[in-house]
Amino acid sequence: MNNDSSIAQIAAILREEADRLGPGARLPSSRELMRRHNVSPVTVSRAIGQLAAEGRVVTRPGSGAFVTQRSRHTQDAPDLSWQTVALGDRVVDEGPVSALLGPHPEGVVPLTGGYLRPGLRPDKHLAAAAARAVRRPDAWAMPPLAGLRELRRWFATQAGSDATEADALIVSGGQAALTHAFRALAAPGTPILVETPTYPGALAAAKAAGLRATAVPMDREGVRPELLAEAFAVTGARVFFCQPTLHNPTGATLPPERREQVLEVARAAGAFVVEDDFARYLTPQPPASLASMDRHGTVVHIVSLTKILSPSMRVAAVIARGPAAHRLRASQLVESFFVARPLQETALEFVGSPVWRRHLAAVHAEIATRRDALAAALAERMPDAEPHLLPAGGMHLWVRLPAAVDEAALVEAARRNGVLVSAGRLYYPSEPPGPRIRVTHMAAAHVAELREGVRRLAEALTIIGQ
Repeated sequence: MNNDSSIAQIAAILREEADRLGPGARLPSSRELMRRHNVSPVTVSRAIGQLAAEGRVVTRPGSGAFVTQRSRHTQDAPDLSWQTVALGDRVVDEGPVSALLGPHPEGVVPLTGGYLRPGLRPDKHLAAAAARAVRRPDAWAMPPLAGLRELRRWFATQAGSDATEADALIVSGGQAALTHAFRALAAPGTPILVETPTYPGALAAAKAAGLRATAVPMDREGVRPELLAEAFAVTGARVFFCQPTLHNPTGATLPPERREQVLEVARAAGAFVVEDDFARYLTPQPPASLASMDRHGTVVHIVSLTKILSPSMRVAAVIARGPAAHRLRASQLVESFFVARPLQETALEFVGSPVWRRHLAAVHAEIATRRDALAAALAERMPDAEPHLLPAGGMHLWVRLPAAVDEAALVEAARRNGVLVSAGRLYYPSEPPGPRIRVTHMAAAHVAELREGVRRLAEALTIIGQ
């Protein structure tokens, strides 16, 4: 018997023997081991050699193999508490964003999330676009620092009005765009106005930039211009962040006349409006952007391909004019230089192909089907839970719960019952007006699973009410 398995067996036996005998003890002789285990001299020699390599034994010619004194002392854990003082109090809570981005366990129905599920993503077409893109001349060369000219022109055209490629900056996704905008437009320690509720990622980005988020109330048509004017006057803020189209989480879309009012209020305050147009491609008929109505450089417009294509399509544009545009470009340059050219080329290939329009049509049809199915299931199973409105696109319904419901308890009970929803508290920069949840219809595998998720949610509501 002289093979690797035999060597491993003898080595294991000798480890146990060494532990039993203790440091300084002599192992049985090679001859004794050969006789006891019916193995060859080579097998014994290699097994002892393995223990010697591990530091368990030391061999002494003519005397045998002896168990070593093995240190069991481990170093004390390093004291990192000094970092708390050095870092100061600018703590960023990444929990809400992590909760939205995290994967869901097997068997759980996801009624949360913010991206197209795998079956709805155009993965094959994206792969084909990427294959074409990397064959382009200079595909791996350094791109223009502001982004490929053709891609900037495309985004500028999407924004509308007289925006040109010179006004557009390509950045790594909408979240990066928010970070650049907040850092470029407002000084640390100053206030920033936000809709309430609002996107948790914007709150986190504002906190990371050292800004103080101040809430401006909304109604079913979006932010209320008279309260926006009051907030500017009270706080002295110079930046207002908003999502005027299919607002996250409420689904509200500002009507044209209110869009004009928001711009007038901002111009009167000498302030910027950061327009996060994240859902432009999630509705069949998106309204004219704030940027297209702006003639004074008030609006910094953000639009991304991530929501409509893939979470890994981290390509977005920031459109701005004047000194603000210069500061945005400087922020991009010092932080990351530029967006990887192959990714830009892939985006350009995709939006320039016929499949782009077909993909939009397919997603819009699926959104309508799923939105209606979710609303119907909620009405049937949870009649006392009232959707804020039925939006003309997007991925979510914002649901008001009965006042007596413990929102946190419901979210946890739902999780235990096999369905995930987003707690409303995550979306408020200040005190919430009551229990809310955001329910997503685009993450479930199909409509049947969507209905099953609502059934589990309703069951969880019954459980906490008992």
